[in-house]
Parts: sequence; structure tokens; C-alpha cells
Amino acid sequence: MSSSGSKKVVLIALAANLGIALAKFAAAAWTRSSAMLSEAIHSLVDTSNQALLLYGLARSQRPADANHPFGHSRELYFWSFVVAVLLFSMGAGVSIYEGITKLRDPHPISDFWINYIVLGVALALESVSAYKALSEFGARRGSRGWFAALRASKDAALFTVVLEDLAAVTGLLIALVALLCVQHLGWDRADAIASIAIGLLLASVAAFMSVEIKSLLVGEAANPKVQAGIEAILVAEVRPEGPLVAINEIRSMHLGPEDVLVAASVDAVDGLPAEKVEALTTKLERTIKARFPEVRRLYIETQSTAGHTAAAAAAEAHPASDAKQKPEAAADAAPASRKAKKRPKRR
Repeated sequence: MSSSGSKKVVLIALAANLGIALAKFAAAAWTRSSAMLSEAIHSLVDTSNQALLLYGLARSQRPADANHPFGHSRELYFWSFVVAVLLFSMGAGVSIYEGITKLRDPHPISDFWINYIVLGVALALESVSAYKALSEFGARRGSRGWFAALRASKDAALFTVVLEDLAAVTGLLIALVALLCVQHLGWDRADAIASIAIGLLLASVAAFMSVEIKSLLVGEAANPKVQAGIEAILVAEVRPEGPLVAINEIRSMHLGPEDVLVAASVDAVDGLPAEKVEALTTKLERTIKARFPEVRRLYIETQSTAGHTAAAAAAEAHPASDAKQKPEAAADAAPASRKAKKRPKRR
């Protein structure tokens, strides 16, 4: 997804939540509403979260260096995970605590009209922020359903803002219903129950975010469309007379929303001169990167199918934890991975 589009969405959400948080705290102090205080805490946490997302976006754009040869794109995923933790601990935890406290020690709400004004303004601002976020997300989700698109998204900043904005609008509606119940039905417990409900809502959103961002931190493959496109480009070079006779394996991993690492193992025709191998890998690299700009790092290795199979089997038999103890396993597999007059080439 576009980093500029994500940054714009985050900035809009930051400005909206900062103004909303200040208004909610003032209203909560004046009316003594637990639901309004929970909403104020929610908006304050959202404001802090958006600031962290902006920081993560900036850090992720730093160039590669000696200690980080693949760049810093994953910093965005780290700070997005921090946002999920804060949303759970600060947002959900404090809201649930405030609701339980009011259930044990209830106190009346005064000046309902102040709460209604603040909730109305907050709903308007949050709706604008949510609309912008959903529009950006909708333009990128393709034919997927909304939930499937959230799970498949690699842009942690954007889907975090989408989820937070949707949770914010839902929380405001819960607080509004609670105030109406207290004022018109005389159900004083509704305010405290609403605070707990808002906390549970935030906890659910934070849990979903944590699971999805953890997957990105561990390393998710490129989306199926990109994988299929790369495979098609490589397969187009496979012919009985060469230059390629087989595609052994293609692996990919997202380092960031617009930063994909791809490694491919291909089997070239026997006897292909080294200069032709170099020309082929250069051509494939240019073609793949032109079609998929998000592929920033591409490594192509020429290796016989038999050699690749033997190396893969050796890796399964002796995982990385045993590598230092059994270096001879790799040495035994190495001859099978080389063919006469064929030199591995990486780009």
C-alpha cells in the first residue's frame, strides 16, 4: 500500500483524536460520566497510538546500513505491535476498571446536554477520519471481503487506523445509548456497563491487531497475486531447449508494506555459459521489479533440480540448530547441487 496514503490517514486520525480527547476529558470532569471518561481515555490512547505510528513510518524509511542490510522496514510492524499493546493495557484496562469502580461506587451524571454535544462532535470527527481510512483501505483491498482484506493486509499502519476508527465510532454509540438509558429510563448502571463494554471492545480489537501484526513480524509471504506473477515470469523462460528447464522453488517475505524479499531457485539447461546465465538473471530481475515495484530485493540461484532436492532434504534432516554440530551434512550435499559448466548467480 502507498506509504504516503497511509501517512495521510494517520495524520487525519491524529488531529481528530487529539481534539476529541480534550473535549471528552472536559465533559467527563464536568458531568462525572464513567462512559465519557472511558471514551476520553480511548481517544487519548488513540492519539498516542497515531503518534507512534507516524514515528514507525518515519523510522521504517531509513536506508539500509551495515547492521541492517535489508533496511528498517520492519520497524513499522514493531511500533504497530506496541500500539496494540497500549490499546489493550491503557485503553481496555482503564475503561474496564473505571466501569467496575462505578458499579461498586455509583454517582449521578449531571448536565447530560454537555455529554450529548461532545458525543455529537466526536462522532462527526471520528466519522470523517473513519471515512478517509476506509476509503484508502477500500481502494487497496481489491475483490476481497473487508475482513479477509484486513487479515491479508501488509500495511500495519493503515489497518490499525481503520480498526481504531471503527472501534471509536462504535464506542461513541455505546456511550450515547448508555446516556439515553440513564436520562430517560433511570437505569443508572447503564453508564458503568457501557464503560465495561467499551473496554471489552478495545480489548477485542487489540487482540486481533496483535495476532495479525505478530504474523507480519515473524514474516509473511507476498500476496498470492504477486507470487503467481513472479512464477509466470520465470515459467515463461522454461523450454526444453532452455534457458531454463525447471523452477525449483520461489520464496518471498514482506519486510514492510512496500518491501518484499524474493528468493528463487531455477534449473538452467546443461552447459549454459556463465555470461548467458548472467544475462538471464539480469533480464528476470528487471522484468520482475518493473511489474512488481514492491520487490526490492531479488535473489536468483541456478541449481539443478536434483541438487535442490538434495539440499532441501539435508536441511530438513539437519535443521539450523544442528548445523554447527554436523557441518559434514552440508558438505555431502554440496556436490549434488552443482552442475558442470553452471555457476550460481545472484542478483
